[in-house]
This record gives sequence, C-alpha cells and structure tokens, in this order.
Amino acid sequence: MQATIQYNSRKLQIDLSKPLDISIPMRASQENVNAWYIDAPKIEAEVIEGDTISVEKGAAVNFNTIHFNPHAHGTHTECVGHITKKVYSVNKHLKQFFFLAEVVTVAPEKLMKDTIISKKQLQFALGNKKRDAIVIRTIPNMKEKLSRQYSNSNWTYLKEDAIKFLVKKGIKHLLIDLPSVDREEDGGELRGHKAFWNYDGKLRKDCTITEMIYVPNTVADGEYFLNLQIAPFENDASPSKPILYKVLE
Repeated sequence: MQATIQYNSRKLQIDLSKPLDISIPMRASQENVNAWYIDAPKIEAEVIEGDTISVEKGAAVNFNTIHFNPHAHGTHTECVGHITKKVYSVNKHLKQFFFLAEVVTVAPEKLMKDTIISKKQLQFALGNKKRDAIVIRTIPNMKEKLSRQYSNSNWTYLKEDAIKFLVKKGIKHLLIDLPSVDREEDGGELRGHKAFWNYDGKLRKDCTITEMIYVPNTVADGEYFLNLQIAPFENDASPSKPILYKVLE
C-alpha cells in the first residue's frame, strides 16, 4: 500500500505495508535486554483477595501488572526531563511523530580503554544530507543485542563533539542501539545528553533521544520516514516503538 506524504517541501513515496520495527520487545525474563544494574522486568497476574486474576487460574480475564524501568529494560524515548530538576514529560513535549530520518552504520573507534563514535564518523555518514532524525546502528550488529546485559560492560558512547555536530546539523531526534549516548561511568557529567538538549542554554524541549533500538542487518543505510511511537506516560521517558518506512525512489 503506497502512500504519498507531504513532508515540508517534499512529497515522499512510502509503502505503508512494509513497516520496519526497530524496537526491542520487553519480556518478563532474565534474558530481556538490561542495563543500569537492576533486575529484569516483571509481568505478573495481579492477586486480589487471594485470587490470581489469570484465565489459566480460573479467572475470566488476564489482568497483569507490569514492573519495569524504561531506561533499563528496552527501547525507550526520553526528553530533557531526564537530566533536569524541573519536571518535563516526554508525553507533553513530543508533539510530532513523523520525521525524515537517516539510518547510518558506524564501526566504533578505540579511545584508550573505551570505544566511541566520533564527529568525523558522523560527518562522513551524513555528508550534506538534511534530516530531522538519525538512526545509528553500531557494528558488530548481532541479534544478541536483543538480550544483552549491559551493566558493567563499558559500552560504546558518542563523543561530545559528535553530538554537538548533530545539533548543528539540525538533528532533533537521535536514535541509537546502545543504553546511553554517554559513557556508562562518567561521574555524572552526562556531556552527550547535555550537549544534545543544550543544557546550559535554551533547552531543546521538543528534541528526543531514543536508546536501545535494534536495526536488523536487512535494513540498509539510507533515507527513511520515521514514525516515533511512545506510550503516553507523564514521565521523562517512555517505552517506545520506532517504525521506519523506506522512502521509495
């Protein structure tokens, strides 16, 4: 089902019947992707007055309660409220949900004991392209990302100047297949987050960072139409389901 989308000054042809889901599903399992030193999410039938509300246990319906942390347990989209004293809700500040995005694949570089994504790499990947969103796939890109336990792994992160480059390029939505754009242990500096949201100036309240995505190898680098779906949580972050549609020639 092809559709013509008017986006700014361009008319884009996309096929709505071929969505590319780049989210990681949440499971009540120790195999669920995880970070930040907490236990796995829980999805359990509620117990009311001693009765387990589950069809398997004889109830008329299933009635599960879910305990999770959006930052630790899967694909999530966060706003500037993640790093501010003042409360900002991603549900209130993400008002648009469709964006022109570029998918790029990056091989992290060594920097002493770390691996990083540099400004030079993103400059090469984006060139002169004008995009609202960037989707960064790091390599190696194996299915183990769907269940990786990231705590104490010193994951790859973006250098501060790389993020400042994205801001200068007009990128408003940054999606990446890592638990954070910053180093796992950085003493609370959060240089990447602060650079992206212009923490020391006029806050970019309508800009988001989406972490823990998974972009299959079958998804080629290039231009896509992004549908950034979030759950309506009044919180700094929400579980999310980013969907890509290839822009047809």
